[in-house]
Amino acid sequence: MNGNPENQSIPLVATGIVGLDDILGGGLAANRLYLVEGDPGSGKTTLALQYLLTGVAKGEKTLCVTLSETKEELESVAASHGWSLAGIEIIELVPSEVDLEPDHQYTMFKPADLELGATTKLILSEIDRVKPARVVIDSLTEMRLLAQNALRYRRQVLAFKQFFTGRRCTVLFLDDLPSEVGDLQLQSIAHGVVRLEQLSPEYGAERRRLRVIKLRGRKLRGGYHDFTIGQGGLNVFPRLVAADHQPADRPQAQLKSGIEGLDELLGGGIEHGTSVLVLGPAGCGKSSLALQFAVSAAMRGERAAMFIFDERLETLHARAAGLGIPLREHLKTGVIRIQSVDPGELSPGEFAMNVRRAVENDGDGAATRVVVIDSLNAYMNSMPEERFLEIQLRELLTYLGHKGIISLIVAAQHGIVGEIRSGVDTSYLADSVIMVRYFEALGLIKQALSVLKKRSGPHERGIRELKLDSAGLHVGMPLTEFQGVLTGNPHYLGPKTSLLRPRDE
Repeated sequence: MNGNPENQSIPLVATGIVGLDDILGGGLAANRLYLVEGDPGSGKTTLALQYLLTGVAKGEKTLCVTLSETKEELESVAASHGWSLAGIEIIELVPSEVDLEPDHQYTMFKPADLELGATTKLILSEIDRVKPARVVIDSLTEMRLLAQNALRYRRQVLAFKQFFTGRRCTVLFLDDLPSEVGDLQLQSIAHGVVRLEQLSPEYGAERRRLRVIKLRGRKLRGGYHDFTIGQGGLNVFPRLVAADHQPADRPQAQLKSGIEGLDELLGGGIEHGTSVLVLGPAGCGKSSLALQFAVSAAMRGERAAMFIFDERLETLHARAAGLGIPLREHLKTGVIRIQSVDPGELSPGEFAMNVRRAVENDGDGAATRVVVIDSLNAYMNSMPEERFLEIQLRELLTYLGHKGIISLIVAAQHGIVGEIRSGVDTSYLADSVIMVRYFEALGLIKQALSVLKKRSGPHERGIRELKLDSAGLHVGMPLTEFQGVLTGNPHYLGPKTSLLRPRDE
């Protein structure tokens, strides 16, 4: 929702986490109370410290009231991120070891009647003393236990909210995810609610994501957003929405591969702002075709970014050198950039952000015009527990299309000859589809190349032979003398001269 003009005029408070501020539409509305909830270890305290340190950097007074962790523990967390908590007023209300002695146990009165009142009074007095602009109370779980029942707890939180009204401070309440439905009533009191989640896939590192459940009077980017915790705090990757990015001007010239037969198959080349799916069984030359287009763009002075899931960089370099493709010289100049992706350590949101950074951070003026994803199978299989990966891929390809970038996606199909099938059918996502097949002829295993689809213009519908050797990639004339090439077992009807023969023949 867009909110009313009065709400839009409220100043915003930056959290210090770029991705989160983007999701929130610029930050938190000032002088309001917010709830940050999540399971233990999901990053609530780290988020809160980043929020407070951002206030310190802006010259604001900040206060952290800790009910569950000691000051020493907070300083240890900060040190792990390279932070200093200097400038943050820390009030430690953690029970001491003296409270364990029998003489300090209440017998005639309910502990909640005394402890909750004393804790609340101390918190309010410290806020009045410090007069902070930013407050963090960590955590409400302790106050819930002191209150002992939902009604008293809700009244206590409402009292806090009333107290903060007019005191010109923006408050974050941290809380563990409630286990009872009745505990969710706190969300109705808060001005906004951010939920952090930590997922444990069957393989690979843990995955974290957040969702802004509620934000009164402001437009936000809904849904789940992946994030990581590393040295320096939370790194949030807002969900990519292609519609948020306006189409850019596209170069009018097509990108040619530099291989005459391939460009003829494609009707002259590939149009900018389109996506190309390169299909075929293992080892047929799909990655080499994608690499050829990346190098062709580099030779025109355009950047290319390659994201490699399957192949080691050493193997890629060796393969390029074996084909006579000058990959290393373009890597040295930075015109081609390669990122080796560890699929077990990456979430879809982080991958999409890495692609965005590759195409948007062109400091020297050279624009990125080609993105290669090799391969789609590894991308899909690396995150089998992630749902809606195809939708996320569609958003990514649409975004790249708006940027005028050519996307080349390599996908391996199951089988070598005969029946060939795909584990995932994503051909409908691509604007063009290039298919490579093995076929047997004259006692040799050869490769055939064809363009099955091209939305952006006419293309040749013939089938041509593809050959790879030390001189590069070669595409022959249409295999008009063959019948059944795509089945892998064709019938040859013409002379031998129509084939690309070995060089010594």
